[in-house]
Amino acid sequence: MMLLKWQRLPSEMQTEEVRKYYDILKKKRLSLFFKRVFDIVISFLMIVILSPTFLVIAIAIKIDSKGPVFYRQTRITQYGKCFKIHKFRSMVVGADKKTRITVSDDDRITKVGRVIRKLRLDEICQLFDVLCGNMTFVGTRPEVPAFVEKYTPEMMATLLLPAGITSEASVYFKDEALLLNSAEDAEKAYIEKILPVKMRYNLRELENFGIGRDVGIMFKTVFAVLGKEYKDDNITLNFNG
Repeated sequence: MMLLKWQRLPSEMQTEEVRKYYDILKKKRLSLFFKRVFDIVISFLMIVILSPTFLVIAIAIKIDSKGPVFYRQTRITQYGKCFKIHKFRSMVVGADKKTRITVSDDDRITKVGRVIRKLRLDEICQLFDVLCGNMTFVGTRPEVPAFVEKYTPEMMATLLLPAGITSEASVYFKDEALLLNSAEDAEKAYIEKILPVKMRYNLRELENFGIGRDVGIMFKTVFAVLGKEYKDDNITLNFNG
């Protein structure tokens, strides 16, 4: 995992706001190298180990509802590159034509989808995205292009590294869909209320980047999926204002 030279970054990233984070990461080139090695080795091993699980989930999805096993959607990763993310399909076909935001009681979610979403199993096929380099284990979750267009100049710094399967923000916002239930306009609430808070965590991760920290967040994610609650008193969301 290498950083491009500053002059080769997309023009929209060559700003003073991004430069601060770029300089921090530039001093950690060796850690970035080992981050990529870690991604390759662990994602390959997990794909091999979890291959029976992939098969079971795929069969369950096909039995439960009509449509493909995988849901592919354009997301944004390192340097603003577009890629098609891998996710096990958890909704009815064409669900994203209604809205790009999902709430907890969303009637577009299939029966199997509710189970795999609760256990985060719909995202395990993103191991293939990690293996090929479009994603990393720990990093800012990949957003759709329309949401990236709403980024502030400082938020663009999160595109210095590949998008991640998990992050500290993902742990604290694991019940994001439930939070959005109370919003009149879920998409607007996400952009104006949730995204800025998540980005504060993502930018802090860039400032404190390190392999040890990444591993810690991965374990934290596992515990969160298993039911452990992580709360941050600094998170206050009000969708009525």
